[in-house]
Amino acid sequence: MSFFWFFAAAVFEIAGCYTFWMWYKLDKSILWLIPGLVSLALFAWALTFVESSFAGRAYAAYGGVYIIMSLVWAAVVEKNLPSTWDGVGASLCIVGALVIFLNAHQAG
Repeated sequence: MSFFWFFAAAVFEIAGCYTFWMWYKLDKSILWLIPGLVSLALFAWALTFVESSFAGRAYAAYGGVYIIMSLVWAAVVEKNLPSTWDGVGASLCIVGALVIFLNAHQAG
């Protein structure tokens, strides 16, 4: 079930941060920050459902999922396909995140 919350958190965080990107970098309305702030709050809330006794470990494991989902966001929303090197780097990160998560899950 934690993996669901990791992915939900990633979508909320990336969407929330993207609204700031749109406002600052793409000259969109400042009103985009309102749903962005709501999305960032949902991100923080979603991470509380991850099965881990320690927030730091949950956040560290989440980092790998965030990287994968950021590349998916780039491909789907921004129409910028990841490179081979993006894929290699993301694979290394997700392996590291799994090591952290599985240890945190076993440790209680």
